[in-house]
Amino acid sequence: MNAISELGIHAKPKTKQANCAKHGAFEAKCFIGSIWSKCPACEAERSAAEAREREAREREARRQEWQRKVGEAGIPERFRNRTIESYVVETEAQAKALQFASSYADRFDDVLATGRSALFIGSPGTGKTHLSVGIGLRIMHRDNRTVLFTTALRAIRRVKDTWGRSSAESESEAIAALVFPDLLIIDEVGVQFGSEAEKLILFDVLNERYAQRRPTLLLSNLTLDGVKSYLGERVFDRLREDGGEVVVFDWPSYRGRKP
Repeated sequence: MNAISELGIHAKPKTKQANCAKHGAFEAKCFIGSIWSKCPACEAERSAAEAREREAREREARRQEWQRKVGEAGIPERFRNRTIESYVVETEAQAKALQFASSYADRFDDVLATGRSALFIGSPGTGKTHLSVGIGLRIMHRDNRTVLFTTALRAIRRVKDTWGRSSAESESEAIAALVFPDLLIIDEVGVQFGSEAEKLILFDVLNERYAQRRPTLLLSNLTLDGVKSYLGERVFDRLREDGGEVVVFDWPSYRGRKP
């Protein structure tokens, strides 16, 4: 006991009432010498802030590493200014589509927690790409999330290109690059030939993202039944899990309209 006392260590911690300017009264404790514990609420806030900063640094490191491998988000130059804010609403149906996109982006942490995906279907020129890119741009710029925009044909071609002997990338690496981003946007689903090999590639990508709870936005000019037939019941059912939604763009095309 004398040795402990000489070191200034208290066999039983001292306590006293203290006051925090922010959180009010608390019980301070002293385990050694005259060093008293600080406000536990302040310490908890500091630890939480440090954890958030650490997670943000780790996320940025992962994002940079991924971008070194796959380049930028793949958003075509034509669509890089297509924000959610710039989407023009003229009908109630368009307002609902805009509200979905805004909510999906603003609650993306919840989307990631469940892997909630969505399917945008409708005729060409109705704004499917605009709103999906708008979602991607918002979560990239605001939340530093990783986003990849690709067409179904380009994604399939990337995987098929690994089958050649001269490929520097393996099939598993190509699929992993499509699975990695926080949000994957696949445009023009159903435009390609739809061979069994192509469907299997899409299934592998979407199934792996499903397993890892990574959300996917699929865009198609097909009808709902057409998309379901092309993707198959297994993939379609998984897209609908965890609150996955179908957003129908059933208004005339914006393209070719006079200003």
